[in-house]
Amino acid sequence: MAEVLIIGAGSWGTAFGMLLAGAGHRVTLYERLAEYAREMAQTRVNRIFLPGMPFPAGLEASNDFDGLERFDWCVCAVPTRFIRSEFTRLGANYPAELPLVSLSKGIEQETIRFPTQILAETTRAKHLLCLSGPSHAEEVAHGLPTVVVSAGDESRAQALAELVSTPTFRVYYSTDLMGVELSGAAKNVVAIAAGILDGLKLGDNAKAALLARGLAEIARLGHAIGAEERTFSGLSGIGDLITTCTSPHGRNLRFGRRIGEGEKPEAILASMQMVVEGYNTARALRELAQQHGVEMPICEEVCNVIYDGADPREAVTRLMTRAIKAE
Repeated sequence: MAEVLIIGAGSWGTAFGMLLAGAGHRVTLYERLAEYAREMAQTRVNRIFLPGMPFPAGLEASNDFDGLERFDWCVCAVPTRFIRSEFTRLGANYPAELPLVSLSKGIEQETIRFPTQILAETTRAKHLLCLSGPSHAEEVAHGLPTVVVSAGDESRAQALAELVSTPTFRVYYSTDLMGVELSGAAKNVVAIAAGILDGLKLGDNAKAALLARGLAEIARLGHAIGAEERTFSGLSGIGDLITTCTSPHGRNLRFGRRIGEGEKPEAILASMQMVVEGYNTARALRELAQQHGVEMPICEEVCNVIYDGADPREAVTRLMTRAIKAE
């Protein structure tokens, strides 16, 4: 049995805590809003982000924890744009040997940093890992079969896989931390494009092509930044891309679909309770690609639509009429 601290009580942080507690571990789920933390502690349910799913024994919601020394693992389940502010508070108090696992998927706009890079800059943690793959919180909470990948130093990535794996949640491990984080961030941008296609009612052929070419863009950038090619054909690559671009649970897909149906991005964001990571990631992904001289036309058109007000149908036409070349 391990003592685990999860910082961030959104849907995925809560589902992950339920998974760990169900496997017999003791889990503290940290919620930054004291009043809501007290409500969850009393009702033993996260009514906002995971309604109707009671907490198992061993999972406790809290707005406070009495130091980090008693924990065996710490988990970041904070949206990428809030990681720096949340973990800066821990700073020098973070025990260097306490493994720190990121569940976050994105790129920080201001610095073009991945989640574990932000955590490295804000804490003293020596052992940084991430867990990624096709893992909608709602399905994990209901105990539906899910398979993901842990990434980082091989021995600790394997230890994390062994800690987390259950008969319904299988974890492979990888040493390609950069490739796994890139995949988790970039697939949300492609999912916005997939939603736009759905909203425009452009059919399955178009979506299949988008997924294939979107994966090619991600892998091209991955090669440029030193990631392993095989990562993009694995769980964090094509696996997560398929789920995010097809599942009704996907908030990036829903966001894109509403754009395709004619709504304005700003109005959609204002109406959604949950963070749309792809919106926050697209500009940073474009910047990262430009830094490495990598062409990402799908990402470019998503940026044109969500930031600059470009017409979604015209964006599709621009992609369809690019110069003919070998695949």
